Amino acid sequence: MGEEVISKNFIEQEIDKDLAEGVYDTVCTRFPPEPNGYLHIGHAKSILLNSGLAEKYNGTFHLRFDDTNPMKEDMEFVESIKKDVEWLGADFKEHLYFASDYFDVMYECAVKLIKKGKAYVCDLSPEQIREYRGTLKEPGKDSPYRDRSVEENLRLFEEMKAGKYQDGEKVLRAKIDMASPNINMRDPIIYRVAHMSHHNTGDKWCIYPMYDFAHPIEDAVEKITHSICTLEFEDHRPLYDWVVRECEFDPAPRQIEFAKMYLTNVVTGKRYIKKLVQEGIVDGWDDPRLVSIAALRRRGFTPESIRMFVELCGVSKAQGSVDYAMLEYCIREDLKMKRPRMMAVLDPIKLVIDNYPEGEVEYLDVDNNLENEALGKRKVPFCRELYIERDDFMIDPPKKYFRLFPGNEVRLMHAYFVKCVSYETDADGKVTVVHCTYDPETKCGTGFTGRKVKGTIHWVPAPFAKTVEVRLYENLIDEEKGVYNEDGSMNLNPNSLEVRKNCVVEPSFDGAGAYDSFQFVRNGYFCIDAKDSRPEALVFNRIVSLKSSFKLPK
Repeated sequence: MGEEVISKNFIEQEIDKDLAEGVYDTVCTRFPPEPNGYLHIGHAKSILLNSGLAEKYNGTFHLRFDDTNPMKEDMEFVESIKKDVEWLGADFKEHLYFASDYFDVMYECAVKLIKKGKAYVCDLSPEQIREYRGTLKEPGKDSPYRDRSVEENLRLFEEMKAGKYQDGEKVLRAKIDMASPNINMRDPIIYRVAHMSHHNTGDKWCIYPMYDFAHPIEDAVEKITHSICTLEFEDHRPLYDWVVRECEFDPAPRQIEFAKMYLTNVVTGKRYIKKLVQEGIVDGWDDPRLVSIAALRRRGFTPESIRMFVELCGVSKAQGSVDYAMLEYCIREDLKMKRPRMMAVLDPIKLVIDNYPEGEVEYLDVDNNLENEALGKRKVPFCRELYIERDDFMIDPPKKYFRLFPGNEVRLMHAYFVKCVSYETDADGKVTVVHCTYDPETKCGTGFTGRKVKGTIHWVPAPFAKTVEVRLYENLIDEEKGVYNEDGSMNLNPNSLEVRKNCVVEPSFDGAGAYDSFQFVRNGYFCIDAKDSRPEALVFNRIVSLKSSFKLPK
């Protein structure tokens, strides 16, 4: 037999080449989030890609907060990101860093560039800088301050640092090429004045580095070998390489870009999510209708399901979108063999078995998961009064309706055949109670073969039932209209959340807690809400329905 052929993505091929040619003797990757919001499903791809590469090549993985912009950052976001990355299984415990820890190094690098004649202080306003920059078809023109002497630039930059100037009054720019076809190379701003307190450095600084200047320095200081980022940074790569080269870092990190992961009909933009939170449309960054990692965790998704999803999406240079149904497919695949299948009734009506002895209770042996014997069995009480789903009974059913109606017989799951003999209604004609008789010979597991029924329905024993709240979710966005209107507002789905207060579940849920998940037979997969649920008042989030038309492409 020949050797197994292992398929590698283009990033792995580039890493193999670098190692083989001795460019690097190890692999060090990083995930560098800006702490200005919660992470979303797209970030999960980057986290798992970077940490996975480090693990595959026996290298190291860094979590580094790119906290160079104090105007938008918050410690709440720092803590949420650490929790998300850890939950996904990326090990960063010995390699947690903050870009702000390197502010002194960045300042020294800026001074070095000034001394080399590669940076200058510019007094142009932001509007003038944009005007001087030129267009994609026309070159820019030099700033009138471009030829200041090294001595004057050093003095002005020191005065910027000392707080002499107001925000926007002066900036430090790299001196590269105002005629470059790449606009990013037309003397980009590398430092600006910002009199703001920083969550990590306090009031030590009133000048802050720009991302395109800070990021390559952070990578170089940490000895990152492969700086894996998304495609929008491809045009920034020449500036990345320029900063590393002119600041004289050796060895130099290498930037490699891959395509972002876009999910259909979901909101991922931090600006839009922040607006949804502030307007109370969702109950926080972890609202289960969102696709932030915290929201997916709260809804009941597992790290394994997200890892499966990312692997199915793959790594490429081509931009594309992924159907949200694929993410749902992954959580179904992950949970179907792991989780117990319990009985819950989401819209209950009473069913009374008239010929079942009053006061008698028998305990039925029920498999927790028919496809996984290792999950064992449980005892479920069965008695005269039960709850069933309202839509499992109809007075005047259509053809091919095989559940309960007057005169029809069905099987109660795990129990007996019952036949509908009558029903009760309220003053509005709404059914309140269904009356049946049962056949003691038809108990499940006894091998009864006397006759067959076409319908099986689930139930919950009324005297033992626990009343719970269930939350049913649909997409936050109206799929048919798309995510955004022409005016930039979002097409919100008015039915994205349905709260049912009086659902009932079997007593086997005793002891269940936050994030525990179950299959509710015939209803879907559900998770105990970590935010609002209490032991005495359980709240369940529907993770996903049981079935989908989605199929993996061959």
